Amino acid sequence: MTFQEFNFKNNLQKSIDDAGFKEPSPIQQDAIPVILNGKDIVGQAHTGTGKTAAFALPILNMMTCNNEVEAVVVVPTRELAMQVSDEIFKFGKNLGINTATVYGGQSYSRQLKHIANASVLIATPGRFLDLLRDKKINIKPRYVILDEADEMLDMGFLDDIKEIFTFMPEERQTLLFSATMPNAIKQLAKTILKEPEFVTITKSEVTNSKIKQTYYVVDEYERDAALIRLYDFKNPEKSIIFCRTKKEVDRLSTFLVSQGYSAKGLHGDMEQRQREEVINAFKKDKLEILIATDVAARGLDVNDVTHVFNYHMPFDSESYVHRIGRTGRAGKEGAAISIVSPHEFKMIQKIQKATGGKLEAKIIPDIKSVKDIKTNKLVSKIKEQKVYDSALEVVESLKEEYDISTIAFKLASMLTNSTFVKGNNNIGKSKKDIERLIANIARTGGNDRSGNDRSGNRRRPRGGSRNGGRNRNGGAGSRNRSNSSSSSSNRRKH
Repeated sequence: MTFQEFNFKNNLQKSIDDAGFKEPSPIQQDAIPVILNGKDIVGQAHTGTGKTAAFALPILNMMTCNNEVEAVVVVPTRELAMQVSDEIFKFGKNLGINTATVYGGQSYSRQLKHIANASVLIATPGRFLDLLRDKKINIKPRYVILDEADEMLDMGFLDDIKEIFTFMPEERQTLLFSATMPNAIKQLAKTILKEPEFVTITKSEVTNSKIKQTYYVVDEYERDAALIRLYDFKNPEKSIIFCRTKKEVDRLSTFLVSQGYSAKGLHGDMEQRQREEVINAFKKDKLEILIATDVAARGLDVNDVTHVFNYHMPFDSESYVHRIGRTGRAGKEGAAISIVSPHEFKMIQKIQKATGGKLEAKIIPDIKSVKDIKTNKLVSKIKEQKVYDSALEVVESLKEEYDISTIAFKLASMLTNSTFVKGNNNIGKSKKDIERLIANIARTGGNDRSGNDRSGNRRRPRGGSRNGGRNRNGGAGSRNRSNSSSSSSNRRKH
């Protein structure tokens, strides 16, 4: 199926074509016809499955563009509000549709000015409810959309959502999208929707088949070394690294910058202005690496992310799906790389079972493998390099003292500094270690009481000496341990 088959307005179809969209995703294919028929809908689909376009395209197609707010989209976070606004504006630009984004931390007067000129309002619950209660706005939207409803429930916005709907007109089309369907969301749907149709993306469709998923097993102290080695080996154009905690984001971003990488962190404790600057820099390719917590990156929509790295595994499969959904967007291929310790290994099995996806175990490349890639890249770059007059002058000057071969060797020696590979030759578990780990999990369910750890090695007694920090060549391993705190992110207010 193609988007042409929905028979959208010509100007809307042009925006779809300009965005490079060819074939609708499963949620788009199932939800769009229902919405175009004027029905309320409950859509169960994870982030990264194309939900925004699933509701935005049919709504934009049905809008009359009468210079008043016709549609309201309620979302849990500021970041998602900005992303949804950007996408709706992108699709609606040829229709003359403006969007307004409303969230806490900005002046009321500025937001009210934008609302006055908007056809679509995207808002977080707290600020939107404030505007409605204080009668700063009086809108009667024909379409009301709740996006990431379960996230709003988790963040404590359920009562706000219920109150928001007391201000909405009876005659409306209501759309609710949620990754999961806890009882509270089901009850909410019964209250605010009229005879809705249900669209659910099955487990086999949860993870994008164009995303190659791999994982690497390391000891805890090897995480930083493993990340650097994998980054140098994969050589991603644009990537996101996910961490569990804000503290870890700050530490890792500082570490990567110290290693010469263009990286910045993103988390909830940053000021709104800082967050917007980081996101815009990442979007505009002024930043190679974004390091983020799950909450901060929810709804982040950047189509050209080539790689996603899980520095630690998330706590549940839904977060995993959300993370890897940042790559492989708009029909492009992507890569999801997870760094796991033996103690996190059971999570791999849970994720595979929950998502229906396949995560392939890999061995972290040795120094020669990375050096070969860097050398080949350097050779290609030299071949493509244009020769300038200033370079000829340098060579002619050197020829007074050296023959041409010596000059070439000296220049090549300068360039090959970029092919240097840091760290131990071998990082992480071997293929046999991983096979033993998989067999052990299958045999014991991860509850080995034999005195072995999950990799099959003897556990170190309490208070005993630590000898696991030696690499396979007998050298001392790094002692730089990462913070592996498993505390969940604090609730954020918007």
